[in-house]
Amino acid sequence: MTPAVTAPDRYAVLGNPVAHSQSPFIHAEFARQTGQAIVYDRVLCPLDGFAAALRDLAAGGARGCNVTVPFKFEAGALAAQRSERAALAGAANTLRFDADGWHADNTDGIGLVRDIESGAGVRLRGLRVLLIGAGGAAAGVLGPLLGARPAEVMVVNRSADKAVALAARHAALAARCGVRLAAGGLGDPAGRFQVVINASASSLAGAAAPVSPDVLAPGALAVDLMYGPAARPFLDWARAAGAVPRDGLGMLVEQAAEAFFFWRGVRPDTAPVLRALRARLEAKA
Repeated sequence: MTPAVTAPDRYAVLGNPVAHSQSPFIHAEFARQTGQAIVYDRVLCPLDGFAAALRDLAAGGARGCNVTVPFKFEAGALAAQRSERAALAGAANTLRFDADGWHADNTDGIGLVRDIESGAGVRLRGLRVLLIGAGGAAAGVLGPLLGARPAEVMVVNRSADKAVALAARHAALAARCGVRLAAGGLGDPAGRFQVVINASASSLAGAAAPVSPDVLAPGALAVDLMYGPAARPFLDWARAAGAVPRDGLGMLVEQAAEAFFFWRGVRPDTAPVLRALRARLEAKA
């Protein structure tokens, strides 16, 4: 008797806009590498229709999804269970549709930490880290940054009160990790930082950086969470100031690998996928 053919499991990324997403390519590479049978799509959601689109996806037999802007906060609220890092961030970028309900996670921060420490080769423990921004992107990465146990993390934002509120939400974690956690406005950073992370919207506006280059220690690592043309002004700013620039493409691949593990229980090798993705984007440029 011929064995029955099992259909591949379905996953997707939901967002608005979503056509630019590289997630289908990344997860197809992970599936090929690990021998996992999945298909992965893009789903463009109406701005007022995310919850309905998510329910339709789950009802249609999908096993999980990624969530991108502007729905990460809504995704976390819709899940029955949230990981500690999703709960702390107040947002989720990954959902798994289990029989006992929807499980939410936020893989952005661990993706950033792994890219900094493995991809860029910079160990965060004991360093001074400046995090620019206090929106959803910053909220998603602050917890795992603290977990890497730098000496200090300072959060700065155009609206200082938002930075203070984000830091206050993470104060207990910072204390457990033995990390000094400070917050303020864009002009408040004192001294120099070995790692500077731009999680603000400045790149989307075409601006180089919203802080002075004086915050960069000699040879500092300067990371923009954006990639492609949007990241170029920040990377040029960092390079001109003597820092080591890095875009968010490595973080994108690393957070996708964590999502893949969350869904499939298999951890793919990210290095060849990052190389393939960079080559793919360069060919399109």
